Amino acid sequence: MTIPTLDATGKVVVVTGGSKGLGRAMALGFAEAGADVVVASRKLEPCEEVAAEIRDMGRRALAVSCHVGDWDQCAALIDATVAAFGRIDVLVNNAGIAPVAPSVLDVSEALFDKTIAVNLKGPLRLTALAAEHMAPGGSVINISSKASLHPTSLTLVYAAAKAGLNALTKATADELGPRGIRVNAIECGTFHTDSLHASLPSEELQARMASNVALGRIAAPDEIVGTALYLASDASSYLTGELILLDGG
Repeated sequence: MTIPTLDATGKVVVVTGGSKGLGRAMALGFAEAGADVVVASRKLEPCEEVAAEIRDMGRRALAVSCHVGDWDQCAALIDATVAAFGRIDVLVNNAGIAPVAPSVLDVSEALFDKTIAVNLKGPLRLTALAAEHMAPGGSVINISSKASLHPTSLTLVYAAAKAGLNALTKATADELGPRGIRVNAIECGTFHTDSLHASLPSEELQARMASNVALGRIAAPDEIVGTALYLASDASSYLTGELILLDGG
């Protein structure tokens, strides 16, 4: 019996929202595990900086400007990836936004449309297009949120979008399974990211948040990497359509 590993040598991995936070951690983590990485985000310069770090590891990297809420830009991202690397092995749908409205009455059409576009429409379009360039063994990893399971008034539209992403995960796993392509989601709890620090700027507020976690702390961004590598590897070869809760308990 061959024991599976989390090695990603030679794989082509696309990470959206890859210029900062969890996306940057995963892009660098996949590169350290041997993958070539496409770093995508709206602003090109931060993507180029992460791509440069990946190249310094001896791996190939491509930086692409892509607003995943735009249907045509999603297609352009996949086209650029295939032109550079010839295929896609792993797609990480990480890009997301979580704007807050004071109440349901204050949710504007623009806020609703933008939140749904980035968190749900983009992953749907990218999954559909990327799967056309995946061989059996390919993996799609959707980055969802614990908010999809425990929504509040402050996370109303974001939580709804991520709940839709959970449904998309299961539906596309069903469709793509016969082709040997797996689709899973990581439902993230609280991580130290720019958005967290914007919403909870003080150490006191962060400590209060951490007190509700069984492990008693907020996760570092690179603590998502192991789960992402697992879902991209043969170690999870019989796992698809699952929502893995990564929240520290």
